[in-house]
Amino acid sequence: MTQPPTYRRRVGAVRPSHLMFTGGVGALVDLPNFAVLVGGLDEWRYDNLEWEPLTEPRLLDAVRRFLGPNVTQLRPAPWMDGLDRDPGGPASRVGVPVAPFPQWLRCTACDVLAPLDTKMWDFVNDQPRRPDLARFFHASCGRSKKKPLAVTARFMIACTNGHLDEFPYATFVHGGTGCDKVEHPTLTMKDHGGNQGANVTIVCTNCQTKRNIRQATGPTGYLNLPRCRGRHPHLGTFAPGGCEQQGRVVVVGASNQWFAQTLSALAVPASGQSALEAKVEQLWEHLQKVTSFEMLDFAWGMPTFQGLHQWSQHEVFDAIATYRKQLDAAAAPEGEQPAYPDLLTPEWQIFTAPKPPDANADFTILRDPDGVPAPLAGIFSDVVQAERLREVRALIGFTRLDAPDPEEPDLVKRAPLSRDTPTWVPASEVRGEGIFLRVDEDLITAWEQRVEGTAADEAHRAAYREFRKNRYSDRIERDDFDLMRGWPGLRYIALHTLSHLLIRTIALECGYSSASLAERIYAGGNDDPRAGILIYTAVPDAEGTLGGLVALAEPATLTRIVRRAWYDARRCSSDPLCAERLPQPPEDFLHGAACHACLFVSETTCERGNRFLDRRFIVPLAGNHDVALIPGMGR
Repeated sequence: MTQPPTYRRRVGAVRPSHLMFTGGVGALVDLPNFAVLVGGLDEWRYDNLEWEPLTEPRLLDAVRRFLGPNVTQLRPAPWMDGLDRDPGGPASRVGVPVAPFPQWLRCTACDVLAPLDTKMWDFVNDQPRRPDLARFFHASCGRSKKKPLAVTARFMIACTNGHLDEFPYATFVHGGTGCDKVEHPTLTMKDHGGNQGANVTIVCTNCQTKRNIRQATGPTGYLNLPRCRGRHPHLGTFAPGGCEQQGRVVVVGASNQWFAQTLSALAVPASGQSALEAKVEQLWEHLQKVTSFEMLDFAWGMPTFQGLHQWSQHEVFDAIATYRKQLDAAAAPEGEQPAYPDLLTPEWQIFTAPKPPDANADFTILRDPDGVPAPLAGIFSDVVQAERLREVRALIGFTRLDAPDPEEPDLVKRAPLSRDTPTWVPASEVRGEGIFLRVDEDLITAWEQRVEGTAADEAHRAAYREFRKNRYSDRIERDDFDLMRGWPGLRYIALHTLSHLLIRTIALECGYSSASLAERIYAGGNDDPRAGILIYTAVPDAEGTLGGLVALAEPATLTRIVRRAWYDARRCSSDPLCAERLPQPPEDFLHGAACHACLFVSETTCERGNRFLDRRFIVPLAGNHDVALIPGMGR
């Protein structure tokens, strides 16, 4: 009997950020000739690899609040150098495990439809330098002398509990029963194309029964589908007792088949923290084992401790003891669940601290000694140049059909990343630079008081209520569902809009594309007045550290950029339709005067998916001068 290979064949490559936001654990990756499903963490292998976990204590603590205290590491994706030099060597056997899914294939010549485990399909992947040429083909096709390509049959069944399953072609075409001619019928899939949605007919060649896939879509089509079986194909498991949800049709490539649930944090030192204290916090996973000076002396020569050699052993040991006491004091009482950590507050405290922390390889910020440029003094109260930033992102789970709510993480059921309780989660890091702008508190407070209760304010609140009701009412049953929970407030909308205006303008001058930039909005409430914007580079390569963004914070350049953004915001190629837009019942879109021509940016750039935007809250538009945060700017 032939032994199975001890490693999987390489079929493609993606960036680490792709595994965080686009196609991570449990997601489908649509390759040129077929689709694959990313396997669970139980299948990821780090054997014989040289790798180090990503260190970010605040983020690790946040992950533990979701997944439990067993999580001890943030791991990068498995990778080995040398693939370009030797495409068939050891590096080709290292990577994230995937499996073909859906496992029903269709011949492009004869339209025969059959699962992968039948004998009619063959697989070829014999060019190590061209994994994109890997393909399945129909070896015994009667309509082509060549071996025609076999492609993925693109329909699947999913539910809001995170389950995913094969589409039941055989039972569907026979109305929920089997073929009355043979036990295992032969099926064909006829794709008629057109612009009226799915127009695909499934035909049983044995009894000539046929059915269009449209009879499985829409509200009435759900009645023609079986209930969800509770399958997690990325784990190879079924939910005990099945699943109570009704399955719904999704297609390969659909945006709702996988939504990442991620957490991210900037590697910032604690407020008032020295460089040594910041380094101890970063290396705490290794340093927590040091309980005596003798242990520190013994481990001093290890590579992990090399970054501490600029200080004496006594200084390092004292810093370890101090940090251990801080953790013990902050621990929640026994039996009490600690509160969900706020990842933005420590960042806000560092950016607004009167004295910047000691510079290090992960975080370096500077201020102009002359302060805010005079023309912008009434708008901003602080400008900070972030020469070095490090952001760490962690994947804690995913959802299907409904995206996770940023304010209610448990509202949509999160699918697991592994069969057992995970001890680590996938993570990635990006290094870059940025500009932090603190909006004048007196300016934005007076603006909030002026705008609250206006027609524009009421329209945005009503749209948010309608959005929440329409988004969840048909799939989530909760008695305590609060339609206004998570409402970000007027301050957030203004800051978010100003951020998008600046991003679009900055992208024209800094040398980065807008998709290479990201934003973090620091918007507080009545008891926590904060109003800040961080625009930074967030790409996983050297492009994010070239200095082109920080240079734009120089007084004359920043003044020119803000003025240009303000003047550009007053006009849109879609005006007057864009300028007059406000959501009105039954509309539930979460933006006002905003569109692709004036405010929208890449989905990877915006932290809220191009929602909560309105130009009228920043610049005076026709009939809306009273609600503008910045009514005018000098030339």
